[in-house]
Amino acid sequence: MKAIIIDDERLARAELRKLLLEFPEIEVVDEAANAEEGIRKIDELQPDLIFLDIQMPGKTGFDMLAELERAPQVIFTTAYDEFALRAFEVNALDYLLKPVEPRRLADAIQKLQQGETRELNRQPTEFVNNSILGEADQVFVKDGERCWFVKLSDIRLFESVGNYAKVFFGPNKPLILKSLNALEERLDEKVFFRANRKHIVNLRMIEKIEPYFNGGLLLELKGGEKIEVSRRQTVKFKEMMSF
Repeated sequence: MKAIIIDDERLARAELRKLLLEFPEIEVVDEAANAEEGIRKIDELQPDLIFLDIQMPGKTGFDMLAELERAPQVIFTTAYDEFALRAFEVNALDYLLKPVEPRRLADAIQKLQQGETRELNRQPTEFVNNSILGEADQVFVKDGERCWFVKLSDIRLFESVGNYAKVFFGPNKPLILKSLNALEERLDEKVFFRANRKHIVNLRMIEKIEPYFNGGLLLELKGGEKIEVSRRQTVKFKEMMSF
């Protein structure tokens, strides 16, 4: 897989190139020191992947992506965590904080190998990733000044709040800028079930199932939440669970 490192810091480029020597499946074919140079080299070399800094002289990494005609997969590398929410909103493959830790780089490469791919011909402003999210994948969640990278296997419930979704994990219930419908398209239906118009539940987090009003079911999750399964979805639920 051909890769280009785009970063205005020469030492950062050199360090990342050194770390990538541990991954022979990634071939670093070139480097760029700014967005303009990055655009030119991407057009010329057509890489499969770019490691992209965000804050660079002139144009930012986001500005650069918006000008590309063909967008490769993106792993952001930056010294600042305040851009993480925006990076994940555009479905970047991963977001690595400098100095890049070998373990986090290995996680990103593993995600790449597992087929977290998208159509390269789409406009970068769309950044639509149609791959299904598995239990080992992480989602970025931000609530005010607090941020988490949460494994999907630790999430027991998604609850619709307009164009947002409330994420239930541990004692936390922050919001993410994703609609429930958008989440449902990407979540593995063998693990996450659309119980009703407002809720998607993690089937592995169900503690108790009871009959409920009008032919539906009532699910009690490990966090104590009680979620009604609509009558229509109850039929599907019983089929899935072989009731």
